[in-house]
Amino acid sequence: MSDLKVFSPQSLQLLCELALEVVRAETVDEVFQLAARCGGRLLQADYTAVFRFSPVGSPQLVSWHNNRNNDSVEWLADLAVLRQELGHLRPFCLNQPDMATSLFTTHPEIHSLLSVPVLHNNELLAEICLVNAPNEHGFKAEDEQVANILAAYVAEALRKVQLIAEFEGREAELAQRNKELAALNQAAMAIAGELTLDKVLQQIVDNLRDLIGAQYAALGVPGPDGYLETFVYSGIPTELARKIGTLPRGHGLLGVILREKRPIRIPRISKDPRAYGFPPHHPPMESFLGVPIIAGSEVLGNLYLTEKIGADEFSASDQELVELLAAHAAIAIQNARLYEQVGRLAVIEERARIGMDLHDGIIQSIYAVGLTLESTRLALPPGSEEADKLLGAAIEALNDTIRDIRNFILDLRPRRFKGDLQEGLARLVREFQANTMIPVTLDVPPDVVANLPTPVVRAIFLTTQEALANIARHARATAVTLTARRVQEMIELVITDDGIGFDPEKQHQSVGHGLSNMRARAEELHGRFELVSALGQGTTVRLFFPTH
Repeated sequence: MSDLKVFSPQSLQLLCELALEVVRAETVDEVFQLAARCGGRLLQADYTAVFRFSPVGSPQLVSWHNNRNNDSVEWLADLAVLRQELGHLRPFCLNQPDMATSLFTTHPEIHSLLSVPVLHNNELLAEICLVNAPNEHGFKAEDEQVANILAAYVAEALRKVQLIAEFEGREAELAQRNKELAALNQAAMAIAGELTLDKVLQQIVDNLRDLIGAQYAALGVPGPDGYLETFVYSGIPTELARKIGTLPRGHGLLGVILREKRPIRIPRISKDPRAYGFPPHHPPMESFLGVPIIAGSEVLGNLYLTEKIGADEFSASDQELVELLAAHAAIAIQNARLYEQVGRLAVIEERARIGMDLHDGIIQSIYAVGLTLESTRLALPPGSEEADKLLGAAIEALNDTIRDIRNFILDLRPRRFKGDLQEGLARLVREFQANTMIPVTLDVPPDVVANLPTPVVRAIFLTTQEALANIARHARATAVTLTARRVQEMIELVITDDGIGFDPEKQHQSVGHGLSNMRARAEELHGRFELVSALGQGTTVRLFFPTH
């Protein structure tokens, strides 16, 4: 501090007080305002100006101090031009009135100028310019030293404010991250608490949309053919979804995620060459984030988000959250599938047990009673026609009962469907004919059922199974016809019997005929269900399913 011996104690005290004011500032604007005011007070200059510098662009006048209260200060902005010409990384002192006067066109009388840079690690942050020293001799070396000390404090104050802003920003990011992780935890718990697969999938997309703040969310589950067989969405009204019609199958960006098994995050769907486009009535979508749901090496599904709310695109943080939720979703989907599988196995075991009990117990008992009645019938004395007739009716009734029980056993017996529709339908027909002795005409050409979507194949198999079981239980038919054909972009399945028929108007709930299940399957796949029946005229069930 030996270089400061020329300053009086009062000057040093004022320098320290003003420097402390500067470093205590809490914002950048406050630092600049104090820098201008303190510079004017320390050196008693007529005018003090502070210019802010950025990596690009011209210096910007951000603060000034005017000891001549009545003078205009607009001309101070011209000082930036001068400093650009003279360089910014070193102090500049000008005590030549003629030279100073030639630099400006509109200004008060200028006889001296002192300018010092505000540097941090050789980076120019700002510049403090003082105009007109309080005496005619201009600014002295001591004045330049004071100005440099003030500039050093200003640099540290700016750095402090920057560090505080960075800390507060990181603190805000951390708080937001904690909030997101808490929401993720709640979403994961909600997903884990549901065991029904359909509800699990819907729970995932609903929680995902809320967690990330997206307008739309969806989850697609691929089938054996590699295309989406299940597509669950959130954010699109039901009425609009009906207008859109066909659900995505896994083309474009959705297909890329299926094949490459990696996330995709883009700001504009319309600008991406992999995009497939949207069907009529589909809402516009631009920002996109897709993440696969993977368990081991198996892709269980894909999560899709579009239209980030409050931003032009999804962030890397959004992607990280979706990937975390995808891991939870994989476990939830596996749990739901295992739960459903256990439930199906329990039902199958129970049905098999009931079927065995019916076959080995009740049917054999009834059959034994029938044999007893046959023996009694043979032992009747001549002239017992009335008794013989009654015994014959009783024996026929027992045979009908045995036939009905066998039909119920047929309906209870589990059937494994491996995906081959041609083979599956043929097996259903063989089992039906063996148990009912009713002939079936099967007309299902291989090319008609080739390359059908997995959900449609399964729906046709289950519908045929349901229809044949209904015929066995209720129709009293002597012949059944089962046909399939392509009609434009639909496959038509027709099952006809020549049985007793029924009045559809009196079957409002369709209970006992399984018709509600058939109708539900058709509507679920955006197909159509038709029923034609009348008492004594048989029944025709006609269903239409989309072929793609």
